[in-house]
Formats: sequence, C-alpha cells, structure tokens
Amino acid sequence: MDTDFIVIGGGIAGASAGCALAAHGSVVVLEREDQPGYHTTGRSAALYTENYGNRVIRVLTIASKPYFTRHGFLSPRGVLWLARADQGAAIDRALVEAKAFPQRFEEVAKAEALRLLPVLEPDYVGRAILEPDATDMDVHGIHQSFLKGLRDAGGRLVTATGDAVARRGGGGWEVETRQGAFRAPVVVNAAGAWADVVAAAAGVRAVGLVPKRRTALTFDAPADMAVHGWPMALDVDETFYFKPEAGRVLASPADETPMAPCDAQPDEMDIALCVDRIERATRLRVRRITHKWAGLRSFVADKTPVVGEAPDAPGFFWCAGQGGYGIMTSPAMGRCVAALATGGDLPEDLRAMGLGRGDLAPQRLQRTA
Repeated sequence: MDTDFIVIGGGIAGASAGCALAAHGSVVVLEREDQPGYHTTGRSAALYTENYGNRVIRVLTIASKPYFTRHGFLSPRGVLWLARADQGAAIDRALVEAKAFPQRFEEVAKAEALRLLPVLEPDYVGRAILEPDATDMDVHGIHQSFLKGLRDAGGRLVTATGDAVARRGGGGWEVETRQGAFRAPVVVNAAGAWADVVAAAAGVRAVGLVPKRRTALTFDAPADMAVHGWPMALDVDETFYFKPEAGRVLASPADETPMAPCDAQPDEMDIALCVDRIERATRLRVRRITHKWAGLRSFVADKTPVVGEAPDAPGFFWCAGQGGYGIMTSPAMGRCVAALATGGDLPEDLRAMGLGRGDLAPQRLQRTA
C-alpha cells in the first residue's frame, strides 16, 4: 500500500502525530498490538501539571493545554507537593524553577496542607507547595480524539502488525508487517519503548532510549472519608504520589527501573515500597490492593523528547523519548512532528516560548554519544 506518511506506533505519540499529519496527506498508523494504547498510554496516572519536567517539557505542556481545554479533557484536581523537614532544599529548588512559568505555584503553611489533605501524618509534613491549577486528564478521551481526527481526515489505523520493519528503497521507505507492506517517502518512529529497536532494524542510528518501569496500584479508601476532592499528593523528590481514583486511592512509588522493551508487570518489592511510603506519610492503611500494574516510560539521556529527522536517514523522523510526559505534551508533540515532517519549522506558538529545533533534534544526542 502506498501512502504519504507511515507512523509506527499507535499509542498517544503515534496517534497525535498521525492526526496532525493527516491534514497534509494520506497517513497509515501501524500498531503492533491488537489495540492501540495497550502499553504506556493505557497505564498513565493521568495528571496535567505545568510544573513537571525540564524547560522543554514545560513549554510543550503549556502549548498543549488549549487542545485539552477545547475538548473538555481536563477536570479539577490540584497537586500538593510534600516535603519532610530534611527536604527543604528540594522545595526551594521547585519554587525557583516555577518562577520561569506563569502558572500558580505557591508555598502553603503546614496547617493549610493538612486542611487540604487531612489524611496526612502531621509529623511527616515539614513544608508544602500547592499547585491549584493542575488537573486530571481524560487519557482515553484524548487518545481516541486523535484517532478520530486521523480517521475523519481519511487516515487509517492498522492493528496487530507485529514488529514493523522499515527499509529504505525506491526513493522512500517500505515497512513490512504481518498485515502487509506499506510504502511512503516519510516514516515516523513513534514506537514508544521500542523506538530504538525500530531504528536499529531500519539501519538508523539509535538515540539511546532507556525504557523505565513505573509501578502503580489502587486500594480502598477509608469508608468514613470523602476522598474525591483531595488534591494529588506528590513527594517533592518524587519517591511516591497518590490521588483519588474512582472512589479508591491510586498510588505509586514513582519507580524508574531500567529494562528492555516489554509488556511491563509490577514487581512485588515496588508494591511493598509504595505501601510503606504511603503509610509513613499518611494515616492511610493499605489493607487490600484492588489492582496493580506497571508501564514503561522511555527516556533519553537529557530527559527531553526526540522529534525530528534522523541525520543519517532522510525521511525517517523520530517522535520518541517522552518519558512520563507523553500524554500532557501530546498535542504539541503531534504538531511538531507534522511541521518538521512536511519541511517546515516548529509551530509559531512554541517558537514564541523559546523552543528551537535543536532542543528536540536527534543530533543533540548523537553528537554527545
């Protein structure tokens, strides 16, 4: 099958890229599993915050908010950043970093932190920061909106492709899959944890992607507490977080365990660490775990996404390395891919916030490898 663009990967990265590219030509999105979003996209903690990640991540996050707002994908939550008495330096750093961006982010008194989240253990809390504008995200809705946009523009999603193998030939690229061969002048590598594997099979230099396991669980909330209105609680050094989730409590030890691309499963030691950290910081007691799972968050060395044409492979474009920021940056990331893959510059709103092609380009990593 001949098309203008082939996108390898049907998670949030591939879906957003495919949706944006569909305005410029015919698009096929190839998903290795039976359903899109099976891996990382479907296992997200679903929080939108403008105070997470480095400068590039924050610019992409801010630029993505209009899309989420326009489609009604955000709902109020707030984040309470917590610190023990010995974590004061981390709180100070977070406050300084936030000054470069316009969102509200302010230290609150311990008494206010305990009012907002009365389940906290008073002796644990030294200082706290409130980010009132952080929101929950409708991850399923966001993902489906990109896939609908792809289809509405005439694009196609092909599932159960297995490992897609791209090869240069005939002035473009041919991608072999279980569902047949696809040909296009442009291939977008949005394969998540498998992005370096896809590149290697195509003879393209890797960017040093490291998939890292993140574990999560849910447990029953106290029967005598109305938990829905709680903010998300996040340790300032990112050693745990928890928030309400469908009448229960969702929690994570915020682990980052390097591993090969796979269908990640939770490790019992990480589950135990999570329970211990939650019970130390709060008066919650985890008597029954109702669900547990894990996903892979893939990072490159500088923890900044990789978007742009591979210097050693014309027509091969990267859209990878989103780490834990993939959902909340997805609209901006998709627009970046479409702009660069069609020969343009980054979108104007992103350039106005100081984002340059070199901030995302794969060359930045390969120069220092």
